[in-house]
Amino acid sequence: MAENLVISSSQFSSNINENQFVLTSTTEEKDYLDNGELIEFYDLEKCVGCIKKCGIVSPKVALQFPDAHLCDSARVAQLVEEKINCKTYILADTSYGSCCVDEIAAEHVKADLIIHFGQACLSRTERIPVIFVFGKEKIDIDHCCQSFQNCFAEKDCKVLMIYDVVCHHAIDTIYSRLATEYKSLVLASVNCFDDFIGKKKHVKTDDAKERSVKNNVGVCSRNVSDHKACCKVTEVDKKLNDVSLNDECRTNNSQCRFGRTLRLENGCSIEDYVVFYIGKESLTLTNHMMAYNKCQFYSYNPETSVCRKETLNVNRLLMKRYYLIERAKDAQVVGILIGTLGIANYLSILNRIKKILRQCGKKYYTFVVGKINPEKLANFMEIDVFVLIACPENSLISSQDFYKPIITPFEIEIACTRAREWSGEYITDFQELLPGAACHVDIENKNTEEEEVPDISLISGQLRPVCAQKG
Repeated sequence: MAENLVISSSQFSSNINENQFVLTSTTEEKDYLDNGELIEFYDLEKCVGCIKKCGIVSPKVALQFPDAHLCDSARVAQLVEEKINCKTYILADTSYGSCCVDEIAAEHVKADLIIHFGQACLSRTERIPVIFVFGKEKIDIDHCCQSFQNCFAEKDCKVLMIYDVVCHHAIDTIYSRLATEYKSLVLASVNCFDDFIGKKKHVKTDDAKERSVKNNVGVCSRNVSDHKACCKVTEVDKKLNDVSLNDECRTNNSQCRFGRTLRLENGCSIEDYVVFYIGKESLTLTNHMMAYNKCQFYSYNPETSVCRKETLNVNRLLMKRYYLIERAKDAQVVGILIGTLGIANYLSILNRIKKILRQCGKKYYTFVVGKINPEKLANFMEIDVFVLIACPENSLISSQDFYKPIITPFEIEIACTRAREWSGEYITDFQELLPGAACHVDIENKNTEEEEVPDISLISGQLRPVCAQKG
């Protein structure tokens, strides 16, 4: 008879002290704001004024907050409803990035208006009027101006000032102080108070029609003669009113990119300027460094009050992106990722990408996956490369954690069309690729014998089939 097997109970236990497991919060503690500070920080008086201007009795207002400000959302909604007869809805978990306006969630409640709080990419929307409220993050104006002067000792140097939207409340003061000494200082002013807010709702629901009043003019529309009363246009914004607010506008001296307008001196190009960026390290800074990759960047972080010369090797990043373009040239199956359902013209760029892929003989699939992650995309291993349609700040995704590369619409155009060549200029906003934009190129397939030139893959060293070459 086999001996009884005795197993010590100590093998199923340990001497670990449970007290050593302490749950800690990974989020930074946020200062508590009383009602007065809350009204000031979120500029609720402006919000209420714009709601009144929308011309709808008892409107439905969607309040969109980033994760860092969700703790204030309930109190903000209560304060807004106390000041004006409206029904508020809090949009917490956005469908895509928090910097983008979540029109999809707002349409679920048939909202008449969206108020977007916090960080914003300023991408255009199509269906619902939007009010952008950036908040008033703390910034030491005196220290910022002193840091600028320390970086640029020569008063006649050409400097382009770009800022994060959360610093918008202080930029008028900063610019006014420095512009008296630096005559060649150019400000990239955020276009938020006229064209982005002023937009009628294209299609009204039956519910909204019942509550609509006569001569509905939208929110802060240009048709409203006193729109400045609720928009609070700054002095800097007034100076740029005669410049088109179209993102795709780009002339010899004026440029409108990423929701910002800048006017250069006569005879100067963007390469002649040094960029001074006010804001913390973020996707906004990276996006501008890629777009203006021939300019030297300095940055001032309001949170840490640290000014530094940016040492990011943009050329190295560009070469990494060029490698992904070569991967796209070798790809036979392409996945098109829809990273937005609210940005204007996303269907136009989708149809353009499909046309390009058809012309060069590549098979493609379209995916609407919301917020992307490696686990989601790993389910589609037959895809060779993904093309992401998203806002400029969410388009540049590192493919390091993903099984297959993720590229931008600009990169797929370089890979699959002979009309678009790699020149070092980098475009993250797909709006600049569409017809009517300054960077638009014709993608019509001419099928000439000159285009059927053998193409060698720089990755495999093999000859690419004709159908996989540029159209």
